[in-house]
Amino acid sequence: MTTAEPATTPQRADFAAEPERWPERWPDVVAVPRVSRPRAAIAEAVVRRALRGLPLQARFAGPGAAGPRTVGRGGPLLEVHDPTAFHARVGAHGLVGFGESYMAREWDAPDLVGALTVLAAHAAELVPAPLQRLRPLWALRQPEAERNTADGSRANISRHYDLSNDLFALFLDDTLSYSSALFRGLPASWDLLAAAQHRKIDRLLDLAGVGEGTRLLEIGTGWGELALRAAARGARVTSLTLSREQRALARERVHAAGLTDRVSIELCDYRDARGTYDAVVSVEMIEAVGAEFWPVYFRALDALLAPGGRVALQAITMPHERMLAARTTFTWIHKYVFPGGLIPSVRAVEESVRDHTGLTVARRDAYGAHYAETLRLWRERFAERSEEVEALGFDETFRRMWTFYLAYSEAGFRSGYLDVQQYLFTKEDAAR
Repeated sequence: MTTAEPATTPQRADFAAEPERWPERWPDVVAVPRVSRPRAAIAEAVVRRALRGLPLQARFAGPGAAGPRTVGRGGPLLEVHDPTAFHARVGAHGLVGFGESYMAREWDAPDLVGALTVLAAHAAELVPAPLQRLRPLWALRQPEAERNTADGSRANISRHYDLSNDLFALFLDDTLSYSSALFRGLPASWDLLAAAQHRKIDRLLDLAGVGEGTRLLEIGTGWGELALRAAARGARVTSLTLSREQRALARERVHAAGLTDRVSIELCDYRDARGTYDAVVSVEMIEAVGAEFWPVYFRALDALLAPGGRVALQAITMPHERMLAARTTFTWIHKYVFPGGLIPSVRAVEESVRDHTGLTVARRDAYGAHYAETLRLWRERFAERSEEVEALGFDETFRRMWTFYLAYSEAGFRSGYLDVQQYLFTKEDAAR
């Protein structure tokens, strides 16, 4: 984590009173970055200009407020408690600072998803065109250490997925599926989530043609539900993960199901996979590959797949132009949630498959609204079990960060900024 330059007074009273928010734990949340007065004024002007035309209300209070206390055309409320700190963070670190300001309680929103959905829907318009053109000069760059090389990928994956199996179990359903469910109808309810996760898995297995005797490779184990479900169909499954915590629990679940003769869970990078498989399935793993390695990833799928085989891929996607703008930028999500990640566009996926493999894109289905509901259910469950999260040792700032992450992601799907796809890729049988 890159530490911000401390402000003259790095701690407000509420920070100093809360041991879990000491500087050594959350340095860039406790410390307000020092920015010049002109830069802070420019940040405030840009923020107010951006918010003025949006269907929300931004209300500024306390020292540092300039101009009207409330801007916006009406809608969800975004309440800025400390405008001076808020504008300093945005001026210094853009959207990274925006997220850190929320973690620091400098702003809040009674309907956090609603406010973030408005911002996501207008993401392309928030920064004026002249500043967009200068993006390479002001946007934070991804650290070299977070490139998804073999070593970098292991470190990046560990930072998220090795946090605690118990943490994930508190807000996921009993299938421990950490990807979009597929509901019969919307809106959804918690008691339907496990069935909707099985529906998603079954559809992927159907796309890949998985059945009795299928040699299946899964890239990205999660906590093992897809491998278990494939083995129950009679498949022989090799599942790859870089998370030691996930591997341990997935192996326990395979053993408990009596399927150790059909499922092998391996700590292995996709680049090191060997063998030939009738089918390959990968669920929301491509987002952790990184743009520079997409060709390597898709070539690996092609090389591991037998002639006549099928690949089922589930991927989060974003608009191509926004992806191009984001591909070298260091974001709040990178810093606090998914280091090294990048969401591809539909175009990027299909161009990578076309240009680097012999695979054919046979089918693509989108269902982003289902991800919004999945995330809502996770977010509500996380909030309901906040005390249990705290009991695991995750402090208040972490819980606020995780709430922002889930709401931020949900807003992306509700606004249409993000989508989720299920792809079928096929490989021609040379014998035919």
